[in-house]
Amino acid sequence: MSHKPMLALAMFGALLQPPASSDLASRADGESHFALLDRARIHYKSYGKGREALVLIHGWSCNIDCWRDQLPDLAKRARVIAIDLPGHGQSDKPELSYSMDLFARGVEAVLHDAGVQRAVLVGHSMGTPVARQFYRKYPKQTLGIVIVDGPLQPFADKQTMDGLLTSLRSANYKAAGAGLLAAIGGPTLTPELKDRIMSSFLNTPQHVLVSAMAGLADESIWGPDQIKVPVFAILAKSRPYPPDLEQRARSVAPKLEFQMWEGVGHFLMMEQPKRFNAAVITFLNTNRLLKR
Repeated sequence: MSHKPMLALAMFGALLQPPASSDLASRADGESHFALLDRARIHYKSYGKGREALVLIHGWSCNIDCWRDQLPDLAKRARVIAIDLPGHGQSDKPELSYSMDLFARGVEAVLHDAGVQRAVLVGHSMGTPVARQFYRKYPKQTLGIVIVDGPLQPFADKQTMDGLLTSLRSANYKAAGAGLLAAIGGPTLTPELKDRIMSSFLNTPQHVLVSAMAGLADESIWGPDQIKVPVFAILAKSRPYPPDLEQRARSVAPKLEFQMWEGVGHFLMMEQPKRFNAAVITFLNTNRLLKR
């Protein structure tokens, strides 16, 4: 597998009521539930109560575990819903098309099941286009979006994506995926974080990996339509982003707060959880989102 696909994928990747108790907010496990979408189960965990929530959406090949170090802090500020997207984690993994539209519908199914009417969506990597597709389909349910090293515009050309998909369709897809994750993760990941990321990847079936990546190659998800709610982007400066990235992002999200962090890789929320948690809470407070 060439280095070009690996580098290109770097572009991926509140409440009306307070939590019922501080004990619930600090629990590491939360309350596990399953929502239904087209007869398939979608696993999620709920922390706290209320009809508004902070919704955590992981990236390609990941699962709820990537948010482990966010949950205690964020659940003290708002109700939190952490989702295993369809095909990932403990959710069902049927043979179907894992498009950004399917993932967005999955998020909505979870919110409906959880009794959440409006949400701030936090999308890591592939979770960013999932959050954007959710906003397109359910704008009245979207209070804001937090981008975590994810793209609002295409991050790779067709040739690059075709090469990546070919490698993921091969018998050696596990080696290809491991190389990709190592490249975008960067040199600052600890062995423990690498193990957590790889464990999630190995738990994701090949047909899901391929289909979700193909969903990211769908040109229809990269339209110029604007996001009119507040948006907070936190990106890793170490990634090979174009110099005009902020300007491009503002063309899509006029109400944008933009930060680029040094000393982190693609999984920045796992590397610097306390800094990340504080930044998200500040965004919520500044924009008066998810009332306590």
